[in-house]
Amino acid sequence: MSDVAREPATDTVAGDDAQRRRVGRRARILAVVVIVLLAIGAGRTMLARLANARVLEAGAAERTISYVKVATPNAASAQDVVLPGTLQGWVQAPIAARASGYVKHWTRDIGARVQKGELLAEIESPEVDQQLTQAIAARQQAAASLELAKSTVARWESLRQRDVVSQQELDERRSGLAQSIANLAQADANVQRLRQLEGFKRVVAPFAGVITKRGIDVGDLIDAGANRVLFQLAQTDRLRVYVNVPQAYAQLVKPGQKVQITQAELRGRAFEGEVARTSASIDAATRTMQVEVALPNKDGALLPGAYVQVSLPLPATSTLSVPTNALVFRPEGTRVAAVDAQGRVHLKPVSLGRNLGDAVEVLDGVSPSDRLVLNPADSLNDGDTVSVAPTGRQRSAARAPAATPKSAP
Repeated sequence: MSDVAREPATDTVAGDDAQRRRVGRRARILAVVVIVLLAIGAGRTMLARLANARVLEAGAAERTISYVKVATPNAASAQDVVLPGTLQGWVQAPIAARASGYVKHWTRDIGARVQKGELLAEIESPEVDQQLTQAIAARQQAAASLELAKSTVARWESLRQRDVVSQQELDERRSGLAQSIANLAQADANVQRLRQLEGFKRVVAPFAGVITKRGIDVGDLIDAGANRVLFQLAQTDRLRVYVNVPQAYAQLVKPGQKVQITQAELRGRAFEGEVARTSASIDAATRTMQVEVALPNKDGALLPGAYVQVSLPLPATSTLSVPTNALVFRPEGTRVAAVDAQGRVHLKPVSLGRNLGDAVEVLDGVSPSDRLVLNPADSLNDGDTVSVAPTGRQRSAARAPAATPKSAP
C-alpha cells in the first residue's frame, strides 16, 4: 500500500517540474524576443538620429554657402539723352521808339505777319517838327553868313594885293570865313539829325516776322528815353532751342549733330534740328553747358516760348558699363564685388562716368572678363567665399534629358 501511494506523489512532483521548466523556457524566449526587439528599436533610433544629423549637417553647410548672381561688364553703347528746352524765335527784338510824342495810330496787332520795312505805328511829335523848322532856318542863316564871309575875303584879298590893308586884317577875314563854314556844317548836321528823328516817327519792322506783343494804343505818350517796348517781333520760320547739357555729356556734343525735338501737345510728330553751336564752357553754378539748336519751322507748327523735349544722340565711348545694382557704396568709396574662379570675392575700387539709367559707365577698375555680383549684400566683404547661382538657361540645360542615340540600321 505504501508503495502505491508513493508513486502518484512522485508523478505529481515530476509534472510540476516539467511545467516550471516549460514556463521558464517560455519566459526566457520572451525575454530574448523583447531584448531583440529593444535592440532593433534602439538601432533604428540610432540610425535615424545619425541620418538626421547628416541631413542637418548638410543643410547647415548648404545654408552657409552664399549664392549670388553675377554679370560681366559690357561695352558702352550709344544713347539718347533727353533734356528739356524752350523754343525761341530765330530773331527776337523788342521795338522801341526813338522819337518822343503821342501815338497817332498803329497798323498791326499781335499775331500779324509783317515784312521788313512795313509800317507798324506812327508817332505824332510836334516838338520835333518845330525843332526841324528852327534848324532849317538856322541853316539858312549860316549859309547866308558863309556867302558874306566869302565875298568879304575876296574883296580883302584884292585890297591886300594893292597893299591897302594889312596881312593881319586879311587873316582875320579868312578866319571868319572858316568859322562860317564850320557853322554851316553844324547847322547841316543838326538838320540831318532832326530829319532822322522825323523818320523815327514811323515805326517800321526791322525784319520779317510775327508780332507777338503790342504795348501801345492810340494817344499813348511815348518817351524816347524810357525804352518803352511798342511791339515784340519774332522770326518764327526758324527757331532756336537752348538746352543745358550736364557736364558728364558735354564732351560728346558737337556742332552739326542732328537732334530730335518733340512737344507733348503735338503727339506723333518729331522735328529734326541741328546743333548750331555750344558755349564751349561749363557753368560753375549748374555744372552744365549751354547748347543752341537750330530748328526749321516752315509750317509754323511750333510756337516760340513752348516747352519741348530735345533728344541728343550721343556716340558710344570706349569705356565699359556695368549694371547700377552691381555697385557697392562704402565709406572708402565706390566698389564692385568681383568673383574669381575659386569663388572668392574681391572688392575693386572703380571710377564712374556717365549714368545711363539702368547702367553706369566705369572709367577704370574692371575688365570685360570680370564677374560682378548683382545686388551685393551689405555684409559682403573682401575674401568671402560665394557660389555663383546658375542662370535660367543653365538650369534648363541641366534638367533637360540626354538625347537618345538612334540605333544603327
